[in-house]
Amino acid sequence: QVQLVESGGDSVQAGGSLRLSCAASGYSITSRCMGWFRQAPGKEREWVASANIGSGRSGTPYYADSVKGRFTISQDNAKNTLYLQMNTLTASDTAMYFCAAAEGWLYSRLNYARSTAYKYWGQGTQVTVSS
Repeated sequence: QVQLVESGGDSVQAGGSLRLSCAASGYSITSRCMGWFRQAPGKEREWVASANIGSGRSGTPYYADSVKGRFTISQDNAKNTLYLQMNTLTASDTAMYFCAAAEGWLYSRLNYARSTAYKYWGQGTQVTVSS
């Protein structure tokens, strides 16, 4: 049974940092694209970042413009865990954050930024940033 479990969400002040974790079980995070999405109340789910784990091109993660330079996606293959380091948080980063896994690698932005390209999803972890 494939399972993704996010953790690390919290309430922080603007300018603070958080690190989200996504622990995978039932399959390996390698050889597929892993991503982070977020959804604020009353808004659509928004792509945040993705990385092709284990790909020869995996050295190039992808980020939404709104988080580029502040967020970093990474993984620990031995722990089968995906991370999202979030720095310089602002109130606009307040949302439920979801981890997602695709069936394979995704190289086109038309794919890796699209929620329907991912097959497996976690339940989410809440991030609240107060100004």
